[in-house]
Amino acid sequence: MIFRKGELFSGPGGLSLGITSARVVDSSGNEYSIKHEWSNDYDESACKTYRRNICKNIDDPSVIEGPVQELDIESLPPIDALAFGFPCNDYSIVGEHKGMSGDYGPLYSYGVKVLNYHNPKFFIAENVGGLQSANEGKAFIQILRELGEAGMGYTITPHLYKFEEYGVPQKRHRIIIVGIRKDQNLEFKIPAPTTPNQYVTAYDALNNPPILDFTENHEPTKHNQKTIEMLNYIPPGKNAWYEGIPEELRLKVKGARMSQIYKRLHPDEPSYTVTGSGGGGTHVYHWEEPRALTNRERARLQTFPDHFVFEGKKEKVRQQIGMAVPPKAAQIIAEAILKTFAGIEYDSIEPKWTFKELVKEEKVPFLI
Repeated sequence: MIFRKGELFSGPGGLSLGITSARVVDSSGNEYSIKHEWSNDYDESACKTYRRNICKNIDDPSVIEGPVQELDIESLPPIDALAFGFPCNDYSIVGEHKGMSGDYGPLYSYGVKVLNYHNPKFFIAENVGGLQSANEGKAFIQILRELGEAGMGYTITPHLYKFEEYGVPQKRHRIIIVGIRKDQNLEFKIPAPTTPNQYVTAYDALNNPPILDFTENHEPTKHNQKTIEMLNYIPPGKNAWYEGIPEELRLKVKGARMSQIYKRLHPDEPSYTVTGSGGGGTHVYHWEEPRALTNRERARLQTFPDHFVFEGKKEKVRQQIGMAVPPKAAQIIAEAILKTFAGIEYDSIEPKWTFKELVKEEKVPFLI
């Protein structure tokens, strides 16, 4: 059984790479997999990256470049699955916390529109952990309600995944919502962590195997001498506020001090969260060498293989990497979905939230 997948807010294709890499075989020898059918993103560089790596064709018309607001949903080919990592800008803990009142907050509704028209058998939606608390928790409930009531109706299973527990060398925590169409009469279970007690470290990610100098997207960042001197005083795992930095090299910052500013990785631990934007001090820093990581090293922390080449200028590549879903985590979740359809048992855990906890005293019929 091959599920045809549509995708919104597709970025460079981290979610798609993981999903389309998933394969399971049932007891009768039938193979279950997911293939790309169409995708949409507004960013030109991300679309080029997606075409090159997911479609293997830089001119593939199935990757539709442009604002999702202008997408003709009814003209898109039929699909069996929908994936969408709807923009997180207004839900992130870093930013203005606008939630539903921001420009990006309501964009999940285009996923709902696709579900209403195309009625795929299942969907995967992704967002930051801050979604749970946006608009005093009401945004999360509203999104779940609309997703569950879309089309023919979906059974919703939201969970906060800690990706370092699934073999990703990065402490990246994201909400993944899996929905299976109700007429399929299937129950999705959260796949059990694969590396709960032995995380993949930053050292393992960057050195096993070493990155070859000629690998694409591996250009170094140029630093001024003062930054290099400051980094030399910061131990692994510490940041720009480390007390051992001489006064003349310290940053002159008033107000809040973000913990990730010039924070150096610890070689024996997973990386902290890789971001797609930010000024000086936000690029993720090597534990031994006084420098920021290259884009290829950041891609390693996101579990992109070295043959996955990102298109665009250096900052555009950084943006694509930081905004992507780690393919390794996406593959594990997709395999659990395929096993659900194939009737294959797998190790699972309870979701972070029960429906009662989410809705509290609110009566939300589809969640009961």
